[in-house]
Amino acid sequence: MNDTEIIKLRHELHAKPELSNLEYETSKIIKRFLEKHHPTEIIENIGGTGIAAVYNYPKAGKTITIRCELDALPIQEDNQIPYKSTKKNVSHKCGHDGHMAIVASLANWLNQTAFESGKVILLFQPAEETGQGAERILNDEKYKKLKTDYVFALHNIPKEPLNSIIVMESGFSAEVQSFIVKLKGKKSHAAEPENGINPALCISEIISSISKLNIHNPEDKSFAILTPVHIHMGQKSYGISPENGELHYTTRTWSTEKMQELKETINNILTDVSKTHKVSYSLEWLEYFPASKNDKESNHYIRQAVQENDYSLIERNYPFKFGEDFGWYSKSYKTAMFGLGSGLSTPALHNADYDFPDEIISTGSSMFQSIISNILITKSK
Repeated sequence: MNDTEIIKLRHELHAKPELSNLEYETSKIIKRFLEKHHPTEIIENIGGTGIAAVYNYPKAGKTITIRCELDALPIQEDNQIPYKSTKKNVSHKCGHDGHMAIVASLANWLNQTAFESGKVILLFQPAEETGQGAERILNDEKYKKLKTDYVFALHNIPKEPLNSIIVMESGFSAEVQSFIVKLKGKKSHAAEPENGINPALCISEIISSISKLNIHNPEDKSFAILTPVHIHMGQKSYGISPENGELHYTTRTWSTEKMQELKETINNILTDVSKTHKVSYSLEWLEYFPASKNDKESNHYIRQAVQENDYSLIERNYPFKFGEDFGWYSKSYKTAMFGLGSGLSTPALHNADYDFPDEIISTGSSMFQSIISNILITKSK
């Protein structure tokens, strides 16, 4: 495929970002592009605003899904570039525009390559940033009917050498679960706090107790990070001792088992501490990202692709700490995700000055082409 064509697509997607579950125009842009490269079928509204291009080959065989993400982030872009985001406080700061360009670049290659058997699905998934999209895809009958065998994906990784491939054995990203604790005591005059139940000490003890659950060593299988992200109590009124308090946390582990253990421990802490301070509480779990797992066979195809393309391989001993809803696919299919180095000087993901480097599009595309070719049986037209 013409590099200029695919870079133009990436820049168009970058200029017109859309938040999770609102990727209507993004899907239309992708559809228009895919139609030019003659898939067997285009499936719309999959998992919400998702879109999939299906390429069927003559004989029954393995089915491979190559997945990318449609959504952008609620971040105002700082970059002064010709294709700067046209949406206020919305921009592609995780590189999903680049991931889409890589997967879209496979369309013409798939149309021109004669595989004897099998099927390839180019999946453009909505709502990755909220952890909702992949689960909805898996529950969508339109996707279930495709009966995929493998699901592959990549993520660009700033601060790693440009065009390097990052591989890890067990999994790509952490299990992430966020939660909200709401506390209710009793309001009183600030001069007479003894006539009420102020939740401040309860909040303090909860924070202290939860902090002891942290295991910061990423080499430890019991690794856990519990980060307080928001605290609210009372109001700016100096005559009132408040009754309500609220804590927001995000929790990260390497495994579902460890996460379940933490959830039980957190619930026990809240039960004991709230009882001690005579405060009632409610606990809400939200934004769940399952840990993504790298199936051994699928990982083999990634390593084989690195070798065939003579790319620089970086072996990583443990997953990335960020969440990725790709983990939902790991629950049902053979999966593997790899990192694609986006440059030592590239700003970090979710930074306002980040921009996906066009130079790595061809690398990602070549990796997926090799993976597909090594799974399906090829023959020349």
